[in-house]
Amino acid sequence: MLSPMPGLRPDSVTSRWNEAAHLLCVRPDSPEGVLMCTPAMRALRAQCPQRRLTLLTSPAGAALGPYLSDVDAVLAYEPPWMKSSTAATPAAHIDWIASLAERRFDGAVIFTSHGQSALPAALLCQLAGIPLRAAYCREQPAPLLTDWIADPEPGSMLRHEVQRQLDLVRHLGAEIMDERLAFVPGAGEIEAVRRRLRHAGIDPNARWLALHPGAAVNARRYPVHHWSSLIKELSERIRCPLVLTGDVHEMGLIDAIEIPPGARVLSLAGQLGIGELGALLAQASLVVSNSMGSAHIAAAVGTPVVALYALTNPQHTPWRVPSRVLNHDAARRDFQRSVCLQGHHECMEKLAPNQVVDAVCSLLKQTEAYRMREALAD
Repeated sequence: MLSPMPGLRPDSVTSRWNEAAHLLCVRPDSPEGVLMCTPAMRALRAQCPQRRLTLLTSPAGAALGPYLSDVDAVLAYEPPWMKSSTAATPAAHIDWIASLAERRFDGAVIFTSHGQSALPAALLCQLAGIPLRAAYCREQPAPLLTDWIADPEPGSMLRHEVQRQLDLVRHLGAEIMDERLAFVPGAGEIEAVRRRLRHAGIDPNARWLALHPGAAVNARRYPVHHWSSLIKELSERIRCPLVLTGDVHEMGLIDAIEIPPGARVLSLAGQLGIGELGALLAQASLVVSNSMGSAHIAAAVGTPVVALYALTNPQHTPWRVPSRVLNHDAARRDFQRSVCLQGHHECMEKLAPNQVVDAVCSLLKQTEAYRMREALAD
């Protein structure tokens, strides 16, 4: 077993992982879960100059593949232990394990949140003949994991999930100075977004804000009537264009938001792939997001974020980017008991739009002054 204390890894562990040239990184999860692994994957890539990284993730997470510069290949798989898994036959899973074995990986690093067990993925990798297998674990994993760290979360500590993954690979001898998230939109997607903005009368190089009203869980959403008030107050106080984003299934939510007369609002909901979304957020002055998925993409492309967040997972807040995380004290109570009759989390209902506007103004003042100093220095 690896020591759970940073810096106390055995030299033999580092030596074995230093020589592993073909690694499998396992995270069959949402795109935001994959994004939070990107600094750790960058560290693994830097550990061995000839190393090749393959990401095993969910079909949704696999959509990030073209935008992850440290990943050489992506395998999309819905394992039977994930709640999103479809009803594949046992024979189909056995065939998939056989195809994984044919790739002859030297090692597998299994990334999990503190609420997930690494053992099903460890069994998968063992059956595929992968000799080195590392992860956090609460139980005694016997031979399923060759290198493991006793998971201290959430009992004795709670880290940001990015830090959790960085600490795991650090025990394998992989460290990196650049701990930012990674997402690199293509040049074609950047230009396509700029054309859309110009066509709508928005100067891509001037101040404009991106707003993402949707959230994966209805109870975590900022109420529609608050979004209507927020857009009105932003238009009056900041007087810049606002661009609404969202998935196809969130178009109804966005259509329900009342747009005040005179406000310059462009809705691109349901019109952008994940690459174009990243390209859009990369060019915004600031992002206001109710979704941690879009907030993580914004952080990965270096755009400041005002996150409207119920704090059900405080370890998922924006990472290594100027941000404001807004919530209400109700978030500190039990989540299920604080859901109000309208289906919104109490802390979201009680978060006043003027508080959000104040945070936007404060963050714009901070970040735009910094950018101006950088431009003058150049």
